[in-house]
Amino acid sequence: MTGTTTAAARSRAAVGGANRWVVLVVLCVSLLLVALDATVLHVAVPSVTEDLHPSGVQLLWIVDAYPLVCAALLILFGTLGDRIGRRRVLLLGYGFFAAASAVAAFSDSPMVLIGARALLGVGGAMIMPATLSILRAVFPDRRERAVAIGVWTAVAAVGAAVGPVLGGFLVEHFWWGSVFLINLPLLAVILPLGRLVLPESKGSSDGPWDVLGALMAAAGVLGLVFGVKRLGAGEHPLGLATLVPLCAGAALLVLFVRRQRRRANPLIDMRMFARPTFSVSIGCIVLAMLALVGLELIAVQYLQLVLGLSPLETGLRLLPLTFAAMAAGATGSLTLRRVGPRRMVSGGFVLTAAAVLLLVMMGQHDRPGLLTAAFVLLGFGVQSTLFGAYESMLSEAPAEQAGGAAAIGETSYQLGAGMGIALLGSVMNASYAPAMSSVKGVRKADGTAASQSLGEAYQVANRLGGPAGDSLRSAARHAYVHGLHVTLLVSAGLLLLGALAALRLPRIMECAAPGADTAAGTPEAVAVPAAAIPEQRPRERHVPDLRKAAASRAPADRAEPPGKQQPAPGRRTALVPRGPSR
Repeated sequence: MTGTTTAAARSRAAVGGANRWVVLVVLCVSLLLVALDATVLHVAVPSVTEDLHPSGVQLLWIVDAYPLVCAALLILFGTLGDRIGRRRVLLLGYGFFAAASAVAAFSDSPMVLIGARALLGVGGAMIMPATLSILRAVFPDRRERAVAIGVWTAVAAVGAAVGPVLGGFLVEHFWWGSVFLINLPLLAVILPLGRLVLPESKGSSDGPWDVLGALMAAAGVLGLVFGVKRLGAGEHPLGLATLVPLCAGAALLVLFVRRQRRRANPLIDMRMFARPTFSVSIGCIVLAMLALVGLELIAVQYLQLVLGLSPLETGLRLLPLTFAAMAAGATGSLTLRRVGPRRMVSGGFVLTAAAVLLLVMMGQHDRPGLLTAAFVLLGFGVQSTLFGAYESMLSEAPAEQAGGAAAIGETSYQLGAGMGIALLGSVMNASYAPAMSSVKGVRKADGTAASQSLGEAYQVANRLGGPAGDSLRSAARHAYVHGLHVTLLVSAGLLLLGALAALRLPRIMECAAPGADTAAGTPEAVAVPAAAIPEQRPRERHVPDLRKAAASRAPADRAEPPGKQQPAPGRRTALVPRGPSR
């Protein structure tokens, strides 16, 4: 038996057992770690500032080092996992994450904390694409894979939502370093469990690994994400600190694409983007994240600064969005089978646009029922879109390119989040700032300072006091609500464009026959621990003999004596049933 056949048999054996659901649990806990660390530090920033006294630039890097490094290295480690083994990269990522968490928890200076956050980003970049590509290998049947992706996306939503709440609890009862220490007990469990149950899988390993191409992709994504984040922070788009990284990142990515097209063994097969399903799915992920992250940021400011809710009350108001996203992920597989990718993704965009338009009815007074209904629609719509797009993207990519495809999907996720903050934040500022330049009874310098943000306007109003302060505060609230409505309308338009783009996705969810993934073509190599392979008895298959069939159909006067029958020229002597090709 050849190595390929053995690998395919082991893969089918692993898929046939219950072990794959244990693998899914390990992968989801891994994803939970990465999602938690993306948001858990936000509420600890005041405590970090009080303890370590970072400068403004250092504080910015403390917050942004993790997502920047993680986004930059996703393609590098995703494609490396295809070459040397995704399980190996994932376990190495656990080690980086554990070491970085310990260093971050006991950091005694801003630079040490920045370095630890960057190392956490390295671990996150190893973990994120590996979880999705291993999931692709362990669940070759598309129906079961859809269920697994539904659970995977629901866990991501839970991690992002629980992060601030858990971080706030830990900071209140312990100290800011405890937000990093919570990673260690989880890693102490999943590291040995992962070594025991996770199967090793690889993609194509023909030719040398393109190290230069991987570094070009990392530098290009880093420059692009960094420039987008500076735009989201309100920097001038034509400033050198913003324009240089944006242009350099875009140029490096263009060179990376050209290099991959010329190479015989590229890191990422660019022909995947020629497939409408793959490219449209990537675009839908970007648009969905653009809407979700930008709206969440504006919604938090609205709840706290306009409605006057406390941070805890704000978190509780956002819980319906999280629960709706969890429900959409849990039921996503059933929905996808019934309505198909096209209707699911397009319908998710339409539902999200409806939620955004419903939020336009919000003003300066609290309307809890309306807000809850809008957040439920928003969470369900966005998660349905993300689920359908991720599932379609991963199913369209070849199995041997699963790591690269997962890395592209995760990079699109990060870019969409950064672009959402930059684009919708810019629309918000453009609508809000002009109204603050000519407030009656307020000097121009004070109006200019108040135009930076609603929080800044409140600080200026408190300093002014009296009628001038009241006038500035009222004008700022009116201007912010007006800017919110304009931003919501722009977001709804982008979401409807996404719904139109999603019409290019397949109408139905096409599922191959069970076992076709490994029976047809050349399967990817999957090495499964011996303990994970259930004992199976070989099944006998009937192989029809064409010689006997031909003899039975031959005329009597042309029949040959037994033992001298010859097969017809050019025909195969036996026909072995094969699974449908992919």
